[in-house]
Amino acid sequence: MSKNYLAYTFLTFAALFWSGNFIIGKFATLFEVPPLTLNFLRWVLVWLILIPFTLKEILTKKSYIKENFLLIGLMGILSISTFNSVVYFALNYTQVINAVLMLAAIPPMIIIFSSVMNIEKTNIFQLSGLTLSIIGVGTIISNADIQKITSLNFNKGDIWMLVCVFSWSLYSTLLKKNKFELSQFSLIQIMVTVGLIFLVPQFLYEQSIGLDIKFNKAFIFILGYVVIFPAIAAYYCWQKAIELIGPNRSSMFIQLMPLFSALMAIVIFKEKFQLFHFIGATFIISGIYLSNRKIQ
Repeated sequence: MSKNYLAYTFLTFAALFWSGNFIIGKFATLFEVPPLTLNFLRWVLVWLILIPFTLKEILTKKSYIKENFLLIGLMGILSISTFNSVVYFALNYTQVINAVLMLAAIPPMIIIFSSVMNIEKTNIFQLSGLTLSIIGVGTIISNADIQKITSLNFNKGDIWMLVCVFSWSLYSTLLKKNKFELSQFSLIQIMVTVGLIFLVPQFLYEQSIGLDIKFNKAFIFILGYVVIFPAIAAYYCWQKAIELIGPNRSSMFIQLMPLFSALMAIVIFKEKFQLFHFIGATFIISGIYLSNRKIQ
């Protein structure tokens, strides 16, 4: 398999797993699972699962890790402590459709960061593909009804999602700018270690205001999903893909998330596949294809 197609496979799975994360995150609010506590427990379990496989490499390369600790730590704060906590928190105040709409702002933000940091130059294909993808996202989330977009009233959850856009865009750009001499799982392990330091106060805050976990089947299912799929599997796929083809081209696959979310709703909630789903999917796929073309 070529480098490009391997990266596309990784990115598709990452988008699929993260789409499920938004669905599960909304379920967590319905079952009154405290959002910050969920994120804390999620990454504690990820840390425990990965440590047997990463400890040897981390100890062997401890000098290298020490040299790059501040940068890797910053990436951990952006992706582990900030992005994930804010997503679960925001879903308490906004609909999944609004939250996913905000994600359409990540690709242009990454392109801007990449340009500022002199990582990648933007070409006409990327800009055109970005435009098509955003049109596709808008079509799906609005049911092809322009009034639904123009009349959106952005609440507290929507504003917090802007923090997610900024943090994830900067994390992805830093990931490309720096070629770390670590395996994907070891890099995740270090980021999680730093991220947990900043998650502890979040966890203690929710405990202090009486937001306790109800240990039932729903909670076990929610925690199990967010640990295995959007955490370990998706992060590995995303980081590996950026390493292969860069943040600009990789970021376009984020536009698959609204499409996957719609498909999940069809399967889980028995919703019908309608014309606007087809139109939106066509725009998104066309945009991804176009953004991955190179100027001859």
